[in-house]
Amino acid sequence: MTARVPAKVNLQLSVGPPGADGYHDLVTVFHALALFDEVTVTSANTDSVVVTGEGARSVPLGPDNLAARAVAALVDAVGPGVRDSPGLAIEIRKRIPVAAGLAGGSADAAGALVACNELWGTGLSHQELSEVAARVGSDVGFALLGGTAVGLGRGDRVTPALAAGTYHWVLAFADGQLSTPAVYAACDRLRARAAEPGPAGKPASGGRAATGGKPPSGGRPAPGSTADPGGRAASGVTPVSGGRAASAGKPASGGKPASGGRPGTVPPPQLDTALMAALRSGDPAALGPLLSNDLQPAAVSLLPRLRQTLAAGREYGALGGIVSGSGPTCAFLARDGAHARDLAVALAGAGVCRTVASVTGPAPGATVISVPADGRPGGLPGGSEAGRPVGRP
Repeated sequence: MTARVPAKVNLQLSVGPPGADGYHDLVTVFHALALFDEVTVTSANTDSVVVTGEGARSVPLGPDNLAARAVAALVDAVGPGVRDSPGLAIEIRKRIPVAAGLAGGSADAAGALVACNELWGTGLSHQELSEVAARVGSDVGFALLGGTAVGLGRGDRVTPALAAGTYHWVLAFADGQLSTPAVYAACDRLRARAAEPGPAGKPASGGRAATGGKPPSGGRPAPGSTADPGGRAASGVTPVSGGRAASAGKPASGGKPASGGRPGTVPPPQLDTALMAALRSGDPAALGPLLSNDLQPAAVSLLPRLRQTLAAGREYGALGGIVSGSGPTCAFLARDGAHARDLAVALAGAGVCRTVASVTGPAPGATVISVPADGRPGGLPGGSEAGRPVGRP
């Protein structure tokens, strides 16, 4: 049984202050991208994990693998009798880079969930799968859903967002990786430094899209109206409180900060209603300047050459450019497909990244693409077959 799962970019990632336990409040807008991993599960005598493709050597193969953890969580939720054999072979074919801010590990976990749900005939609904996903990692629930969505809490409370049109992106993959907990710790340090009196107390720049001149949206109201995360129409700003970012060692998008963050110096995160209005309009030119990421200054501080990548995207005419999640991938929004191809060629030739990919969004969430009649997983050249989402509505 084979499932295909998308990468993601955060169109908004607003990070609130750390609480007494050191965790952060988050509000984010997820957007799934047509850059896919494929996860195949097969009944076997023993459990195993095999990973091939992009960054395969960096992916754990034991019980710490997120796909394996997702399978264990599913068995725990349904009961050990759900297995149809003593073991399960998991094969992951990766195109999503590892530790790149694109939630590739969470995507693989979502793929394992929907594939096993089909293989074992579990019959769990999307909501029930989402509850299992929340036990595995913050971004797993969105990888199940796909499309464009608002994420609250650690990002695990996900509500679909109204978004029109197709968006064309160029992803610039960095030569290196960034640890999510390390990026959150750097964010805390930068904010603590900015809160100090004197010249050092000036707010750190960054966070808003590279091509925009507006400050980051994290924690501030934005004009316009949108639907709140519950889907109700709202005017003005909808203050959406997040939850706790996950600590180091947990397979979640959040990260536990280093000490030094000062509670009260950073306002709670709020959903950027101007960005939501731009998504509803389907106009990439309106969306580009509103992309924001509160973790971007921290990611750039840890990998300074990202400044060159972001500047190159601006120079070559991107409508917006941003570090995706905790980085270090940079995502650039293009006007259309032709502009995306030109931008990809320019960035590749500029030598400011390891490689580039031109992709579109939004993309569907975790989807079963191979359901052979004989029950055995079949190969899918290029994954071109029509897929279908898994789980009862």
